[in-house]
Amino acid sequence: MDRGPDSDARRWVLGWHRLVLDAGLLVYPLIVLAQTADQPTAVVALLAFCACYIGAAVAAYEVRSRLFWILTGVLTVLFAVVLPIAHENAFYLLAVVISLAVPRLPRKGMLLVPPAAAATVLVPWAVWDTDPGWAQAAALVFTVLVVVAFAEALRANRALVQARAEVQRLAADAERSRISRDLHDLLGHSLTAITVKSNLARRLAAKGDERVVDEIGEVEQLSRQALADVRAAVSGYRDVTLAGELARGRELLRAAGISADLPTAADGPHQELFGWVVREGLTNVVRHSRATSCAVTVSANAVEVRDDGVGAAAEDGNGLSGLRDRVAAAGGQMESGPVRPRGWRLRVTVQ
Repeated sequence: MDRGPDSDARRWVLGWHRLVLDAGLLVYPLIVLAQTADQPTAVVALLAFCACYIGAAVAAYEVRSRLFWILTGVLTVLFAVVLPIAHENAFYLLAVVISLAVPRLPRKGMLLVPPAAAATVLVPWAVWDTDPGWAQAAALVFTVLVVVAFAEALRANRALVQARAEVQRLAADAERSRISRDLHDLLGHSLTAITVKSNLARRLAAKGDERVVDEIGEVEQLSRQALADVRAAVSGYRDVTLAGELARGRELLRAAGISADLPTAADGPHQELFGWVVREGLTNVVRHSRATSCAVTVSANAVEVRDDGVGAAAEDGNGLSGLRDRVAAAGGQMESGPVRPRGWRLRVTVQ
């Protein structure tokens, strides 16, 4: 289930898969090509249009702005070449050009859509005395809206990936600061005491004083206590706690844009186990649920993570399998599955 941090979001935000969606706009020049197949000039122009469109999509993917706008200009010229031949059907090409340009312009780029749609309707009627291009205008408007919505979704996903990475970085920095502070406090005191005791033992040994044995014994005890304190500090750095996972989960849900209803108190006898449950449950909510809200309830013997998402989970991989093993080792029971009317629930109870 856990294929790596942010793998699903990165696959679509940063991967080549988004080019598959861009390829869908090629259906418009292919429609025009099928209707002008007997016109050599139109065929050549349309094939060039398809090639330039692919180049513009790749340039946009690689953030090569100058090349993108040059190819978009060439696409506009090719649309003008095909227009006298294909008449109203040529405006399908205009839908492609506008759909390319608008998402990469400032907010006011949407102002291009009304005049383009008006031209699509009026030019065939005014110039060629044919029926207004209502179908082509509708295709233009709705295609631009879909492409803009998809572009906004990509921006939001990219921001989510960056926010989650920042949350993880800040959490790691906070933990490093805590462990360094704890080690400084622990070792500063312990090593100072060991140094003083060692100097005293050296002076006593030089005098042949029998108390040196007692002092060396105290040095040994201080050393053992310092080692135990360091191990406890490092264990605190590594261990999962319910309070810590609730705090990190609240930040993760906030970064994902999911409304969080998480308890502030985290008392109870099963802190570590319930911490693992909250960690796995919230990770899956963010990765797979497409939820708008998530709630965590905790009692002395039970913890539940519930969302209002699509009501389906990814395959039962290492995450839930490992959690199920932990719950079984603690003598508890784990339930996971969809709930009505929508959503997914993960619940663990320990008697």
